[in-house]
Amino acid sequence: MVSLMQGRLPINQDVLLMQKGMLVRKVRSKSWKKLRYFRLQDDGMTVWHARQAGGKAKPSFSISDVETVREGHESELLRSLAEEFPLEQGFTIVFHGRRSNLDLVANSVEEAQIWMQGLQHLVDFVTSMDQKERLDQWLSDWFQRGDKNQDGRMSFPEVQRLLHLMNVEMDQEYALQLFQAADTSQSGTLEGEEFVEFYKALTKRPEVQEVFENFSADGQKLTLLEFVDFLREEQKEGERASDLALELINRYEPSDSGKVRHVLSLDGFLSYLCSKDGDVFNPACLPIYQDMTQPLNHYYINSSHNTYLVGDQLCGQSSVEGYIRALKRGCRCVEVDIWDGPSGEPIVYHGHTLTSRIPFKDVVATVAQYAFQTSDYPVILSLENHCTWEQQQVMALHLTEILGEQLLSTTLDGLLPTQLPSPEELRRKILVKGKKIQTLEEDLEEEEEEEVLESQLEGEQEAKPELEAQFESEPQELSPRSKDKKKDKVVMCPPFCTPICCQIMVQAPSSKPESLLFPKQKSKPIMCPSLSALVVYLKAVSFHSFTHSREHYRFYETSSFSETKAKSLIKEAGNAFVQHNAWQLSRVYPSGLRTDSSNYNPQELWNAGCQMVAMNVQTAGLEMDICDGLFRQNGGCGYVLKPDFLRDIQSSFHPERPISPFKAQTLLIQVISGQQLPKEDMTKERSIVDPLVRVEIFGVRPDTTRQETSYVENNGFNPYWGQTLCFRVLVPELALLRFVVNDYNWKTRHDFIGQYTLPWTCMQQGYRHIHLLSKDGTSLHPATIFVHICIREGLEGDES
Repeated sequence: MVSLMQGRLPINQDVLLMQKGMLVRKVRSKSWKKLRYFRLQDDGMTVWHARQAGGKAKPSFSISDVETVREGHESELLRSLAEEFPLEQGFTIVFHGRRSNLDLVANSVEEAQIWMQGLQHLVDFVTSMDQKERLDQWLSDWFQRGDKNQDGRMSFPEVQRLLHLMNVEMDQEYALQLFQAADTSQSGTLEGEEFVEFYKALTKRPEVQEVFENFSADGQKLTLLEFVDFLREEQKEGERASDLALELINRYEPSDSGKVRHVLSLDGFLSYLCSKDGDVFNPACLPIYQDMTQPLNHYYINSSHNTYLVGDQLCGQSSVEGYIRALKRGCRCVEVDIWDGPSGEPIVYHGHTLTSRIPFKDVVATVAQYAFQTSDYPVILSLENHCTWEQQQVMALHLTEILGEQLLSTTLDGLLPTQLPSPEELRRKILVKGKKIQTLEEDLEEEEEEEVLESQLEGEQEAKPELEAQFESEPQELSPRSKDKKKDKVVMCPPFCTPICCQIMVQAPSSKPESLLFPKQKSKPIMCPSLSALVVYLKAVSFHSFTHSREHYRFYETSSFSETKAKSLIKEAGNAFVQHNAWQLSRVYPSGLRTDSSNYNPQELWNAGCQMVAMNVQTAGLEMDICDGLFRQNGGCGYVLKPDFLRDIQSSFHPERPISPFKAQTLLIQVISGQQLPKEDMTKERSIVDPLVRVEIFGVRPDTTRQETSYVENNGFNPYWGQTLCFRVLVPELALLRFVVNDYNWKTRHDFIGQYTLPWTCMQQGYRHIHLLSKDGTSLHPATIFVHICIREGLEGDES
C-alpha cells in the first residue's frame, strides 16, 4: 500500500527516523510514566506503538487525527514534572475534538525535535490535501487495518475481514469475483493500486449515474449547456449558473481534454457532488459574510460555562486546556471562577467542590496566547469573583500586566457611549464582565476630574517647598481639594499632599472615599477599585424584572439567568424577554443540578434573543451539535447576527406564539443513499450496521420536530433509502437542521453513527452530500449521506 501515497508524501530526514521507530516515555500523570516504542508506519500516515521494540504493536493514532504538536513547556503535566524530566525533551500531541492530549518525553532534545518537527511536517501536509489525496489516505488507513500480518499485501481472507470492518455484507462468490478482477498481477493478493481498483468496484454509484443520465443526451458527458440546466433547475443556482458551470468544470473535471471541450464526465460530476460546492452547507456562509458593525447585543455569542473544567462539576480536573479548547473552537465568552489562593495568588476552580485548582495568572496568560488564534473578534472574560480585597488587587495586576494592550480598560474614544460597540470596533480586544462599584458615567467623570487635578498639581509643584515650610511653622486647617458632586461631600486633604494621595482619592468609590485615604479607616470596600475599573461595557447586575431593568439599568449592564429562570421567563413574558435582549446583553448558564456537566438545548434561549447561552463545551452530544451548528457559519468567528425581529426593541415577536409576518416555508428532503458509514464499535468485526436517517428540526416550539427513514439491513457501505420527508416551518430564520445516522437497534433505541447540523439559512438546495461528523464533532470522512433538498415558500396545502 506504500505505492498509493508514494510520490506525494513529504519525506524528510525526520520522517525517515520516525519510520525506524523510537523509545519514548508516555506520561499520563505524575505517577504513570512508562516507556513505549513509537513508530511511524511505512504509509507515513499512521503511528503504532508497542511496549518495546519488536513487541506486539497496535495503532496509536493517524496523522489526520492530530491538530498540532506543542513543546514540553506548554503542557501543564510536563511542567509539573520539570524536576524529573527536562522540558526540552518533552512534547505534546494535540488531537482534534475532545480526545485527550498525548504527553511524551524523549530520551534527548534531539529525539524530541525529530518527532515534533516530523509530526508537524506531516500534519501540515494532511491539512493541505485535496479531495483525492484525502481518499487515498483513508484507503491507506483501511489497508493498514485489513493487512493483519502487515506484509503489505492483502489475501482474500483478509479482504473478507476488511469488508466486515467496512460495514459491507457481500455474497462470498461475488466478493471473490471482484477480488480476482482487481488482482491484475494474478498473485492471489491485492497490493497498492489493485486495492484501489477493488475499492472502486465496491463504490459504484448507480443513483448518481441516474441523475447524470437525466441531464446528459448521450449518457457519457454533460455539455456546458446541459450542466447549466442542471445547476439552474436542480441546484437552484439561478442567474449565476452559466458562470458557475464553467468554473466547476475547470475545478472538477479530471481530464484535460474535457476541460478544453467544456464538458463534464461522470467522474467529474461525482467529484463536484462530493466537494464543498456540492455540500449541503452553502459555501457563501463559510467566510465572514454578516454585518459586524452592529452593537454587541445584536449578536449570538459563542459562550462557555465553567471553562476551566475538562470533566464533571464535582471532582473534575481544572485545566488551562479547557480555555485553549474553548477559544480554538470559537468561543468568545469564557468563564473564570476565582477564589483566594495560597501565597496571595488567586486560584481558579469550582468553589466548594473537589475539582482541582489552577493559578489565575496561568488562565490569563493562556487567554492572552489563544484569544485570537481562531477569531479576531472580541473575547469576553466573565469573572465570578469570590476573592478578598487584597487578592482582587492581584487579579487586576495580572489582567493589566499580562493582557497589556489586548485588555479594554476604558471606552473606545474616552466618551460616554449611547450603545454597545460592535464586534468590528472591538477587534482583538479582551473585555472584562463582572461587578462594578459605580456607573460608567461616574468613571468617565472621575477621569475628567483626575486630568484637571493633575494639571493643577503640576502648577503647584513649584510652590511645594514654600508651603511645606509654612505648614511646619504654623498650624494649618485642612483645605478642600475635591468634592463629591453627587452627595455634596467635601473630602479634605493637607495642602502639601502628593499626586499619589489625590489619585487615591479620585479612584475611591464616591460613596466611601474616606475608606481608602488615611490609616483611620475602619473597613475596606468589598469590591477593589482597581478591578472594578477594568469593567467597562459589561457591568454585571442582578435581574429583578423587565420593568425594573428598563427603568433602572443602562445598556452596558448585563444580567445572568439560570436555565430554569430563563425558560420560565420565556413562558411567562416571552415578548418582554425579546425586547429586553434587543437593548441589553443576557447570559444564560446551566442549572447547578447538572453536576455531570451535561447541557441544555440552547435553541429555546436563542429564540428569545439571549446572546450568551453558556455551554459545557467539554461534553459532546445533541446540545453541543446544535451549538456548533449555529456557529459553523460566519467564518466560525463566534458571533452570529440575530434575525432583525430579535434586534428591534419594539418587536412583537413571541417565541412561544410566533405569528405573521414571518415567512413560512415547506422543506422536502429526499434521503437517497449513504456512503462508507462507520461502525460505532470497531471491535465488533462480524457485526454490520442497519442504518437509518433521522432529520431533526430545532427552532420555535411549533417548528421543532423529527422524521426518519426506515432502516437498511446489513449495509453500512452503500445503503439506499430513496425516501422523502416533508417539514413545514413557521420561522425558518431561527431553524436548525440536524441530520443523524443511527444503527437500528430496537433494544437501545438505536446506536449513534454520525451527524451534521446547520442553520436553515445556510442550506443549499438540490442534490447534495452531507459530510458526517462523529459524536465528538470530528470528521468521519468519507462517510456521507446523499440527499435532494427542495424549499418552497409558504406551507404546503395553504391557499394563501
